[in-house]
Amino acid sequence: MTENDTTPGDATPDGAPGPPPPSPWRSGRFRLFFTARSTSLLADGMLMVSLTTAVLGSGYGASGVGYALAAWMAPIVLLVLFGGVLADRFTPQVMMVGADVVRMVAMLALAGLLALGDVRLWHVMALLAVSGAATAMFQPGLASLVPRVAEDIQRANALLRISESICTLLGPGLAGLLVAYWDVAGSFLVIAAFYACSALGLAPLRRLGTARDESDEPIWQRLATGWHEFRSRSWLWGVIAVWAVYGLFVFGPALPLGAALLTEQHGADGYGWIASADGAGTIVGGLLGMRVRPRRPLVAGACAMFFFSLNPLAPALGWSFGLTAATGVLAGCGFAFWGVMWATSVQTHIPLAVLSRVSAYDVAGSIMVIPVGRALAGPAAESVGADRVLLFSSVMGLVCLAVMLAVPAVRALRRAPEKAAGPRAAVADG
Repeated sequence: MTENDTTPGDATPDGAPGPPPPSPWRSGRFRLFFTARSTSLLADGMLMVSLTTAVLGSGYGASGVGYALAAWMAPIVLLVLFGGVLADRFTPQVMMVGADVVRMVAMLALAGLLALGDVRLWHVMALLAVSGAATAMFQPGLASLVPRVAEDIQRANALLRISESICTLLGPGLAGLLVAYWDVAGSFLVIAAFYACSALGLAPLRRLGTARDESDEPIWQRLATGWHEFRSRSWLWGVIAVWAVYGLFVFGPALPLGAALLTEQHGADGYGWIASADGAGTIVGGLLGMRVRPRRPLVAGACAMFFFSLNPLAPALGWSFGLTAATGVLAGCGFAFWGVMWATSVQTHIPLAVLSRVSAYDVAGSIMVIPVGRALAGPAAESVGADRVLLFSSVMGLVCLAVMLAVPAVRALRRAPEKAAGPRAAVADG
């Protein structure tokens, strides 16, 4: 398959557009998937606060938190490509349910160790490594499951983006309440319960008429097939290549340095409100993604993403609280709208048989360099100042998006006609 290939049903015989697809909410399969995904996201949102509290409370300090987070992230980076292969081999539903069960068990074990009061740092790191490995098995299947449960793929992605935004806002607060008014072990019990709910919501989707890849190709050959599908589409690898640079110079420094400067400029409460404004913006971006259907989704998404450069720019220039909060709304809106456009483009232009593997390359390329950017942010700030690093990040964000828009295949990619989604979701209910 090449970037010029199309999926069945791309157009009616006379070239006229078909009727708009039904709302995802009309599909019981999507409602199950949405509920499962939301509970999983809520658990993910709670994890950072609960983990930080547990490690600090056990006396391992900030360095212990860093080691624990590294233990969780490293398996994701190392194993996500294999997760894509296994999702195409055994179906995404099976892999995702299994991953949720493993994550639930890991969180229950961590809660038990904390309740007993004799937790060692290596215990935490080992259990988080198991959870990270399960996340690597879970993540690639998300992209290939959306077209199977919803005909209106763009609206489904927008709804999922809104859910992600809400859970990102609610998760840390819920974890904080549980830690404050119950205990940290109890917060991990709740996280485990959310993963269990996710598994229960995904389990009925195993009845989807998903064909397993029964070929006897070795895993390395399956990886090579995914790589061929990935590199044969210049719009796909072009975006990921730019996104890797963006992650290194923008996403990497923006969070730690931005948080430090905003707290210094506006206080902890002010930073909390600014972060909430950013979260509100992502909800607005998701709502726009439900309504706006540009002919060239990547162009529209990249143009919206220009607003994200305001995110590091505001603390770099020391803007007022009100202006910084407003820029947070715009940045969040642009980021969420881009996310909807990108996910929809991938899910409607890549064959379902290899979508999990291609999505795994997408995930790996997108997240691999962000930890490097965060690690380098501190030394760079000490050398030239945090404000100058963030100003450089803002400029690099604009440059990266301009480079992305200069790629002819990115500009040329058009939105798949609505009817293209029909055959992709037309599977048996079981």
